[in-house]
Amino acid sequence: MCAVFGIIGEYNESKAKKALSLLVHRGPDYCGIVQNERLFFAHQRLSIVDSNSRSHQPLKHQNILLSFNGEIYNFKELKKELAFDFKTQSDSEVIIAAYLKWGVDFVQHLRGMFAIALLDGKTLYLFRDRLGKKPLYYMNDSSFIFASELKAIVPFLKKNEMDEDALMSYLSFLSPTPPFTFFKGIKKLAAGEYLVHENGSSQVKRYFDLLSVKPNIITDRDEAIDSLKRLLSESIELRLNADVPIASLLSGGIDSATINAYALKHGQSLPTYTLGYQEYAKYDERENAKESAEFLGLKNTQVEISQNDFIDASEKVFDSMDEPINDPAAIPLYLLFEKIKADGYKVVMSGEGSDELFLGYKHYFEYLDIEGASNLAHKNWLKKYFRANFSMNREWEWYKRIFDDTLLFRTSGEKFTDLQKNMLMRRNVKDNQSLKYLKPYRDRFEASAHSDESIWYSYIDLNIFQAEHFLTKLDRVSMAHSIESRTPFLDHKLAQKVFSIDPKLRYEDGITKSLLKKIMKPKLTDSILKRKKKGFSNPYMEYLINSKKIELIKDVNEQTGLFKSDKLDEYIQSASNGSFKHHIWGLYVLSVWIKKQLL
Repeated sequence: MCAVFGIIGEYNESKAKKALSLLVHRGPDYCGIVQNERLFFAHQRLSIVDSNSRSHQPLKHQNILLSFNGEIYNFKELKKELAFDFKTQSDSEVIIAAYLKWGVDFVQHLRGMFAIALLDGKTLYLFRDRLGKKPLYYMNDSSFIFASELKAIVPFLKKNEMDEDALMSYLSFLSPTPPFTFFKGIKKLAAGEYLVHENGSSQVKRYFDLLSVKPNIITDRDEAIDSLKRLLSESIELRLNADVPIASLLSGGIDSATINAYALKHGQSLPTYTLGYQEYAKYDERENAKESAEFLGLKNTQVEISQNDFIDASEKVFDSMDEPINDPAAIPLYLLFEKIKADGYKVVMSGEGSDELFLGYKHYFEYLDIEGASNLAHKNWLKKYFRANFSMNREWEWYKRIFDDTLLFRTSGEKFTDLQKNMLMRRNVKDNQSLKYLKPYRDRFEASAHSDESIWYSYIDLNIFQAEHFLTKLDRVSMAHSIESRTPFLDHKLAQKVFSIDPKLRYEDGITKSLLKKIMKPKLTDSILKRKKKGFSNPYMEYLINSKKIELIKDVNEQTGLFKSDKLDEYIQSASNGSFKHHIWGLYVLSVWIKKQLL
């Protein structure tokens, strides 16, 4: 795991090196730079596989330069079919060999997570992995600049301005949607995209789409379970390969228990880590995690944090994120990784993606149920009723959409609806305006062979809720401590297999994660399998209110005038009473960023 950074065109050497140094946390083991008059091509290395200096990057072969962040888990397999004089034991060199054989289609042969910068002569290629685990940002101004994190590009902006599309998509979906970032002028690649830059111009293309998988290839439940079991086992085994110690996160749920159960099957008993909260035991998963650890025979370290720990770490976390991401779990997760780093681990296994692939959220089933209302023959009066009786409750919004014949499901991360934004903001926000950020994905879905709406739920959640929200959080807080996070549920072959299965097999029995639970029934206890989903919950709103940090929202709004003060007060009061908490956290994170970057 590392950082990529580069400039094509004119640059100031001192400024370029200073910007590169902002990424040292991603790769503290070595810094490599190749430069000439119009090229600065660099790499910060975190050594995980083949730590020998022969594998330092940028790697050079003839007129090709490579700076690569990530892991290619099938690199040993690829090596066998590539006629190349390999000098290292690293996966990086395999990328160059694969490019020489297959051209840009080399990326189709990679299995792993990656952000790749490959310069062939005067043509630069940037690739972001299929499911968006690794970030890649770029700016095309007088020079073309790319980096693994925004902080290394921001110094090159003439001035900091907020991108309006980033703001509006963030309020709707917890994070800015591709290609937008909060810094006007800087863009990001979406999952499954690559960019070609030559002669001063850039073109973004798509090389991967889960929807290209044919639907309903597997219609038998036993066949589905057997094929998923094989791929899940294979995915976890591949990710256990490292030349450094590996640890694992452990909650009380099925996802982390599954990863650790299969790790044991493949001969590795991973040390596990669990979070707890000093003042708020109701958010704890320590007892459940302890039960799972004891059943599996694992060492479990419990990390307890307090309100002071949370507040003290918050600024560091916001700095790590670079831009607003509405996920309060980022702060306790940062503190958890801090402990893991102190204990000497460089790789951590995590369970992201399981909920989206196996329908682990109850609201998926609620949405599927409501979808049925669209078939009502006589619904005009209901349409008029919902339009005339506005409610802030999300269920009202769901039914309104059905009776208005507009898109119902808009990611699991949807927070401020367009109508809520219109009431809150000092600007006119039209109903359904936020759909423009989902349109490319919805257009691809409607043009595909898939028709079951549950596939849409998984597809848009993997691309937005996961890639831009959860995976962004995971990447930043783990890499802030120079730790590589691995997510075996987000193996692209496993995801493709899920998309090839008759969708009804995932939900027809009304049980969340039905297929995964059937896979794991012989390996885990009923207590673990049937345990109520808790998620990575934490007392963020209690901390925000008790510390009085919540007042920052009003202070910043007085200076910016973004929101109507009376409506803002209503939201803050609601959050104090336990409602709209996530909405308010999003406004707080936004206020922190505005104060630091714009005021």
